[in-house]
Amino acid sequence: MDFPSFDVLVIGGGAAGLRAAIAAAETERSLRIGIVSKVYPMRSHTVSAEGGAAAALRPEDSWEKHAFDTIKGSDYIADQYVVETFVREAPLELVRLEHWGCPWSRDPDGKISARPFGGMSVWRTCFAADKTGFHLLHTLFQTSLKYEKIARLDECFVTSLLVEDGRCVGVSAMNQRTGAIHPIGAKSVILTTGGNGRIYAFTTNGNICTGDGMALAYRAGVPLKDMEMVQFHPTGLPATGILITEAVRGEGGYLINNKGERFLKDYVPSKMELGPRDIISRAEVTEFEKGNGFKGEHGDYMHLDVRHLGEETIDLKLPFMRELGLDYVGIDIVRDPIPVRPVEHYMMGGVDVDIYGASELSGLYAAGECANVGLNGANRLGSNSLTECLVFGAAAGRAAAHHSSQAKAPTANPIAALVEDETRRIEKTYMADNGGKGERLADVREELQRSMDLNVGVFRTAEGLAEQEATVHELRQRYKKVQLDDHSKVFNTELTAALELDFMLELAEVMTHCAAARKESRGAHARRDFPDRDDEKFLANTIATRGAPGQPPKIEYRPVRITDWQPAVRSY
Repeated sequence: MDFPSFDVLVIGGGAAGLRAAIAAAETERSLRIGIVSKVYPMRSHTVSAEGGAAAALRPEDSWEKHAFDTIKGSDYIADQYVVETFVREAPLELVRLEHWGCPWSRDPDGKISARPFGGMSVWRTCFAADKTGFHLLHTLFQTSLKYEKIARLDECFVTSLLVEDGRCVGVSAMNQRTGAIHPIGAKSVILTTGGNGRIYAFTTNGNICTGDGMALAYRAGVPLKDMEMVQFHPTGLPATGILITEAVRGEGGYLINNKGERFLKDYVPSKMELGPRDIISRAEVTEFEKGNGFKGEHGDYMHLDVRHLGEETIDLKLPFMRELGLDYVGIDIVRDPIPVRPVEHYMMGGVDVDIYGASELSGLYAAGECANVGLNGANRLGSNSLTECLVFGAAAGRAAAHHSSQAKAPTANPIAALVEDETRRIEKTYMADNGGKGERLADVREELQRSMDLNVGVFRTAEGLAEQEATVHELRQRYKKVQLDDHSKVFNTELTAALELDFMLELAEVMTHCAAARKESRGAHARRDFPDRDDEKFLANTIATRGAPGQPPKIEYRPVRITDWQPAVRSY
């Protein structure tokens, strides 16, 4: 496979990446645009987003209401200027998707349907049954095919960013079909690699969500922001972590404890099942600790009951959830309640970028879940994420296109030398044979995931975080001794998994240190030893920069940008 040089290079083929590529192509038709993805784009994790995409499209709604809901949901550390921009752009993006062919569900009068979602004050979540991400990704992928200047390099794994003279000039990427490491030059690079949920054992995230883009930027000296802010979704299947979409509660589902009570009356009485995800997840764990959960093979769980909705409504609006119940739990949700428990779902933190997706490294941009533009703060509202991919994917694509139209092309010789160094590093680290005496890759990964669930979960403590810091340090030492059994070149998935685990270990260190440093409870970050929010010290975003070799990250705080909404008590 030939790996040419591009004007704009997008890393990741999900919603944010495809939207960025389309925006770049529309901004400057002469630009050569590449999309590098470690999977075929239609296998990107966007396809798993089920519930919907938020935008103020209905007459009873407004951008001001959407902005306030988002800022309140963030526990007041969202960048309010970013939020205002987002909610104004959101309707335009969803209408654009409509014009491109996204099959939104419809009201009887033909308008795009909306459903309620947690933390939203009005019905504003537009949806396509309960497969919104699937249909949205299809629409973007099909639209991208009409641009001749967009080329795809599928099943290629990016191993490092190439930096020359203080600017990003491309990437090194492993062609998984041959195992060879190739340089891909670029005037601008956009990271759209998604989240890092696989750092946890119990997660809704697919196996590809290993934080690659965050780690790539971090290793290139770019700061990460708010990495302690990890969202736990209150409704995952106990055995698998498969997501039961918030749309189930939006359509009227009840959460029930083992006493037959809708227990959320004690936690979010005005919202009940439509409370924010962080509050409901903590409520479930608190109920488990009181002995009010159902006991199961995989731990405590609650019942999510939709039987009262009736078969017709379920088949019309929640057909995929019925399918999941039958396939993975052996129940028919028309007749049986769904077992659910909190599960890691979304990373609010990410690469520190501005409203245009630009990082502090010239030529490097980021969008989607791997980026932190300032939208989500300490807690993302459900259904904002798909729209975020559209709004800020487009912004990053346009900004990268403008940058590329003025930047000089990277020179070939330094890039070739950088890739030779990367090739030697990988061969020395992973392909050497030590007689089978090394660590097993799966053992290190499973210990990381189990310990993150235990110590950096729904609730955190100083003791647990200190234990996790030590555990991650030990695991990073053990990782240096990992022995791979597969030394082949063609589709060496064990090698890919090893490179991913290296990224995951580094990000776990950042997340743990950031969580230990924020001595308060805010949004998804719940410290049992510091249960109150502390605006005097922590009305700020955490900025983590890579330390010297062997040293923890350097952590600083940046004051939140406030426009019209002053911090207030976050109650529902």
